[in-house]
Amino acid sequence: MNTFSNLVYLVPLLPLIGFLINGLGRKSLSKSLIAIIGSGVILASFAISVGIFFEARHFGANPVIVNLFPFIQTAGLSIPFSFQVDQLSSLFLLIITGVGFLIHVYSSAYMNEEETQHYGRYFAYLNLFVFSMLLLVLGSNFVIMFIGWEGVGLCSYLLIGYWFKNNNYNYAARKAFVMNRIGDLGFLLAIFWILGVLGTVSYTEVFTAEALARFTPTDVTAITLLLFVGATGKSAQIPLYTWLPDAMAGPTPVSALIHAATMVTAGIYMIVRANGLYSLAPTTQGIIAVVGTATLLLAATIAIKQNDIKKVLAYSTVSQLGYMFLALGVGSYTGAVFHVMTHAFFKALLFLGAGSVIHAMHHEQDIRFMGGLKKHMPVTHITFLIGCLAIAGMPPFAGFFSKDEVLAAAYGSDNQILWGLGVIGAILTAFYMFRLYAMTFLGKFRGTHEQEHHLHESPLAITIPLIVLAVLSIVGGFFGIPEVFAANAHSLEHFLDPIIIKGSAEMHHLDHATEYMLMGISVGLALIAIIYAWNRFSKRPELEEQTGAGKVLANKWYIDEVYEAVISRPLLAVAAFSKNFIEKGIIDGIVNGTGRFIQYSGRQIRHIQSGQVGNYILLMVLSMVLMILLLFYGHNMNPVIDWIFN
Repeated sequence: MNTFSNLVYLVPLLPLIGFLINGLGRKSLSKSLIAIIGSGVILASFAISVGIFFEARHFGANPVIVNLFPFIQTAGLSIPFSFQVDQLSSLFLLIITGVGFLIHVYSSAYMNEEETQHYGRYFAYLNLFVFSMLLLVLGSNFVIMFIGWEGVGLCSYLLIGYWFKNNNYNYAARKAFVMNRIGDLGFLLAIFWILGVLGTVSYTEVFTAEALARFTPTDVTAITLLLFVGATGKSAQIPLYTWLPDAMAGPTPVSALIHAATMVTAGIYMIVRANGLYSLAPTTQGIIAVVGTATLLLAATIAIKQNDIKKVLAYSTVSQLGYMFLALGVGSYTGAVFHVMTHAFFKALLFLGAGSVIHAMHHEQDIRFMGGLKKHMPVTHITFLIGCLAIAGMPPFAGFFSKDEVLAAAYGSDNQILWGLGVIGAILTAFYMFRLYAMTFLGKFRGTHEQEHHLHESPLAITIPLIVLAVLSIVGGFFGIPEVFAANAHSLEHFLDPIIIKGSAEMHHLDHATEYMLMGISVGLALIAIIYAWNRFSKRPELEEQTGAGKVLANKWYIDEVYEAVISRPLLAVAAFSKNFIEKGIIDGIVNGTGRFIQYSGRQIRHIQSGQVGNYILLMVLSMVLMILLLFYGHNMNPVIDWIFN
């Protein structure tokens, strides 16, 4: 019996209902009711998702397809609006609705200062965001996934620009929207390519041995590369990553939702969903591994010199996404999904913890003006510390298990340099996270006397989600216990087995001695970085302006400036030329010139209507003469023309 799986349509439908009620009733509903509706629909979706998750364990390789209605129906083409329930989609349902619910509860207190109608607008957007993400992961074909994909992009635009009276926030929202559209074009082309070859985009028909055999190597490489272009946009990889740090313009719970439970995980999900194709494309996998590694290092170097608490976390997200792409590139699809899951726990925890700090500091986000918050905010402090330990990969926290799996897969690949670079990234992660922790919670308070006087722990609606996420950040890793600790104890791997084609990295487990050595190196070096950062920044926080190489990192390698000079300005120059010369000078000139000519001609011809009968008779006679000439000489006008002009 698939009781819950047959109710899967309710999982996205409930957030959609919440969006409509809060969106339409935002001016009449009270804040309490808005929060109850907004959070309640996500909780109900989570409850159904839990039931689906436990049912999915028994599906094997046969997913449940729930057909809702025909979506595109033409001769030779049928694309249904249907959902696919299997192990992968059920796992993502839990992450999206579970973490999403905690963020909704947190938001009810964090956004309480907003006016009621804006409070309702905020929750309506949040519900729509969750609905779009659920549509993305539940769709049984690429077209439904693309609809959810675009919905997520729209909602991110609305939420990043939530405070729309600030033009800088509007610019950040527009930047996110435009950069995502670049990636979306690649995704769209891939869908058309698949459709052109197979005539279908349904997963159950595309990822069969017979269908995959119809793709030529060129088809496979091109399609996987185009899909990867789409993934780089949503999941913020080089070169389309710069929108994500700027997305911090939105409210902090929105940052948590984008960075942990939705949006940025979409690219990972899409590639894992298409793992049958990617396993046939070694060239694409190599490119993904290189791009992922480059992204994780680039973002980590930037994070070590940022002073905005949310910016540090934003670049850490980009860096952790790089680890996920590294895992995908070396064929460790389970490792990528595992890191998505653990990252959702500790990244949501860290962002919500940062929000708690910002709330207590009266919207101050610069860590140079914090310090010593440990004694004022004990719950926020201890949960934030747990998040830092988890993302730094310290055992037994969740990040240790998933990051170890990614690094082990990189080591087991043909290119062990990727592992070495991954370890460097792990060291940088530990360093910048504990620089952030030490400058925020340790040492002496460096803010104003007014801020210090009002420092306090956040209310329960904020601290309870922190506690729940902290527990998940501790125990979440035990779903993927490596072989070296216990045989056949990797629950997540067994769960995803039916839908994931194992890559070479997953087929061959490292021997225990090698795996212990790899763990020892990465954990040992990260621990040294933690101790150094803890001692260094708790005693001597970095308050001065950066110079030299530090200034380059603080300015994010000047990547935004390079994009501005190489892409934005030339494009704006072309646009200005097109507007001023081609549009105004040529197109408008022709259109307006035609109008002016007709107007001028009309003004001149109207003088013929003078009201004098003699003139009319003269015109009539001349017309008759002209008609006679045309009648007799019309077959050959050349003599007349010659007579007139000669």
